[in-house]
Amino acid sequence: MKILVVEDEPVLREGLEDLLASAGHSVDSVADGEAALVRGADPSIELMVLDLMLPKMDGIEVCRRLRELRPSLPILMLTARGSEDDKVEGLRSGADDYVTKPFSTRELLARVEALGRRMQTNGEDLAQKIGYDDCEIDLGRLVACRPGGEQISLTAREAGILRCLYQHRSRAVSRAELLEMVWEARGDLQTRTVDMTIANLRQKIERDPSRPCIVVTVKGLGYAWGRS
Repeated sequence: MKILVVEDEPVLREGLEDLLASAGHSVDSVADGEAALVRGADPSIELMVLDLMLPKMDGIEVCRRLRELRPSLPILMLTARGSEDDKVEGLRSGADDYVTKPFSTRELLARVEALGRRMQTNGEDLAQKIGYDDCEIDLGRLVACRPGGEQISLTAREAGILRCLYQHRSRAVSRAELLEMVWEARGDLQTRTVDMTIANLRQKIERDPSRPCIVVTVKGLGYAWGRS
């Protein structure tokens, strides 16, 4: 893939460039948020590795603006902040995934590769549309829309969750299964990433996020498609 690395620390930026290039990717890099927004708008960029703390414009704002320009661009956010609030903010701004510094090179490469595979899967489902409770969802274009409303951009992860729940709509899908099928991570990982991503997804697509009808919680099991 053609990957853009956005990192203001020169040593880390060069290390990320070398790591991703050694894995066979084509890598470009910038050191501030304004440059990231300009370079990230280029359709040749297929994935962005985005630091949270940047000069000129922080990673959250870069992510929000790029989501408007390029809704389907996979974004992996790097953050030195480990609190749940910071992770939620990153996901709500449109990031598909995040890695907390310090991180292992194997973990970073695995997450990049998973996002790349998810991007290819999305490209194979360009015509797939699903709907429930008057919400129309285009999984290929990564958008959702309610009657009379504007189109809402979805991240690749959010679309992946909807696709997975719809494909298995006859039963509940556990958090471990979602991690394995959407994040392509080990299902026994101790993480609230699934819950945080679904909370953000509900804010976008549910008529009343406090009483979800499309992505419902099945107590003790996980999540399911549609309220019966």
